[in-house]
Amino acid sequence: MVKIAYSPIYQYELPEGHRFPMVKYELIREQLLYEGTVTPEHFFHPDRLSEEVAMLTHTKEYWDKLIHVTLSRSEERAIGFPITPQFIERGRHISAGTVQGIEYAMQFGCAMNVAGGTHHAFADRGEGFCCLNDQAVAANYLLAREPHRRILIVDLDVHQGNGTAAIFTNESRVFTFSMHGEKNYPLRKEKSDLDIGLPDGTQDEAYLAILREQLPDIYARFRPDFVFYQSGVDILETDKLGKLNVSRQGCRERDRIVLEFCQQHNLPVVVSMGGGYSPRIADIVEAHANTFRVATELFG
Repeated sequence: MVKIAYSPIYQYELPEGHRFPMVKYELIREQLLYEGTVTPEHFFHPDRLSEEVAMLTHTKEYWDKLIHVTLSRSEERAIGFPITPQFIERGRHISAGTVQGIEYAMQFGCAMNVAGGTHHAFADRGEGFCCLNDQAVAANYLLAREPHRRILIVDLDVHQGNGTAAIFTNESRVFTFSMHGEKNYPLRKEKSDLDIGLPDGTQDEAYLAILREQLPDIYARFRPDFVFYQSGVDILETDKLGKLNVSRQGCRERDRIVLEFCQQHNLPVVVSMGGGYSPRIADIVEAHANTFRVATELFG
């Protein structure tokens, strides 16, 4: 059974004037339950990320600024949200959901987080709506517990996973793969182990062909034994920030390619949802729901 991290705290209400589809998290859960793709037994409520685990990835100075809400105005602007104790609490539960997903992935093959994919957070700062890097935190937690692990991070959000790439620059046990819009945010890209920059307007056929080619090659080169998958749906043709032209069906096929790859090679996988900024919330929810539908079809 695929286990899914969800908490009502994911629904954090932003102050007026800040438009971000926080409502999508509850809507995804409601849709999946309504249609019978999942049952309440699929969900688990994540704990709160401890300082000890956070310190495996983030610096003490940055952590203290977050916990005590003392970020400078410029640091807060880089993240893009007003930083409040409630927002930090939310981030701690999201990161813990990805960490706890590791055990479920090992048991069932796949675990998921209704939120997460906060790949723009660096060790010492946040950017792009991200304050704590949940997949980096979880990967470092796994390495601390099982140092022999070889971890592949597959980041298919439309924006490069710059924070993740920087965090693991000198970590040979983690392979970072980011396939993203070349001309999209962030303007200054970091260096992943493999970066595929896509031109604006890339459509299904070209996108999926590249992905099908790259995953087996990465496996042959790196031989991972655990995967974190960032499944942002801002690659959609409807996305107002994405600049790519992938259909909803293409996005679903993308998820199938990644998850079948993991299944084929017996790689436990933890999936975080990443971004999605289509004007119609229904487009965002449906695309994210497809990721869960594919996962439950393959892993139960």
